[in-house]
Amino acid sequence: MVSALSSRFALWSAVLLPLVLLLGCSRGQAPSEPVRAVKVITVTASGMEARHEFSGEVKARVESRLGFRVAGKITQRAAEMGQHVKAGTVLAQLDPQDYRLAADAARAQVAAATTNRDLAAADYKRFVTLREQNFISGAELERRETALKAAQAQLEQAQAQLASQGNQARYTNLVADVSGVVTAVEAEPGQVVAAGTPVVRIAADGPRDVVFSVPEDKIVALRTGTPVNVRLWASQSQLQGRVREVAASADPVTRTYPVKVSLETTTPPPLGATVTVLPQLAAQAAGTQVIKIPTSALRQEGKGTAVWVLDRATMTVKSQTVQVATADGNDAVIAAGLQPGMVIVAAGVHVLAPGQKVSVWQEKTSGLPPVATQPAANPVAGAAQAATLPTTR
Repeated sequence: MVSALSSRFALWSAVLLPLVLLLGCSRGQAPSEPVRAVKVITVTASGMEARHEFSGEVKARVESRLGFRVAGKITQRAAEMGQHVKAGTVLAQLDPQDYRLAADAARAQVAAATTNRDLAAADYKRFVTLREQNFISGAELERRETALKAAQAQLEQAQAQLASQGNQARYTNLVADVSGVVTAVEAEPGQVVAAGTPVVRIAADGPRDVVFSVPEDKIVALRTGTPVNVRLWASQSQLQGRVREVAASADPVTRTYPVKVSLETTTPPPLGATVTVLPQLAAQAAGTQVIKIPTSALRQEGKGTAVWVLDRATMTVKSQTVQVATADGNDAVIAAGLQPGMVIVAAGVHVLAPGQKVSVWQEKTSGLPPVATQPAANPVAGAAQAATLPTTR
């Protein structure tokens, strides 16, 4: 029994001892950091290419939303979308029956007040004669004079009421106060509208403006009087203009600032035309020599922005803090931190560490690489030698 246990112990010792020795040797040396391949670029100065262009729309400088000055039911609408109307043209009508009846009532009140005034005037004239003959007192004459003045005031009140009712009747016709183009129709016949409800929108003839919106970070470059170039989308023709108005607050929905540009031309483009606005200051800035790098080379380091700079001598990378000025297309414009000639990592920045060794990634060529072979000195001898080689199965 003892001999059997001893033989088993000797067998297990012979199997496990090499494994223990192998594990003990492998723990002594840590695996080395792999050399990563990165894509690099050389920092150079190049010209600014992107220009701040904004899409705008041509609108009339004055655009009015016309509505009736009285309430009522629309019986007729003569204005149509896109129609050019002249000042004084009737655009729509309300049912005038009630206003005509009110004007007739006011006219009757004027007639009654006129009669009372005439009667008071006749009485006053007779009492003046009686006073001259001392048949009445001076106080009685003063009462008659007061009655005449009251009758005259009532007549003037009735006449003013008649004029007001006449205006109300005329207000049942919606008349264009300026010449222009109908840009919107907001009410139809049969609709009952309140006083002041917009019915027709008219863009007045005259100067035209280009209206566009600018984000908050670009509004600083636009001030009143700034010259701009306006390019028509349909014909690609160029027009000159100047910033006429910059909104003081942002739009509550888009959070952009509306800007209006006055066009310096006697033949403005049609209303609603799409245009591209390019500030001339931005156009002059195009071509300025700046340092640009791909955005893929940037990484966040604390509260700043940094890139990896490659040391060609040691093939290691070190972190370099940079200051980004703006964007130019898909590139970042660097204001400080880099100099032309420096080599930086353009891709793979998220897997690197300071002082890490790297290799420059080379783009593979299409197809398989050629295999170097050494040709035989004598083709015939070579073929014979190959024929005499034994075949291994």
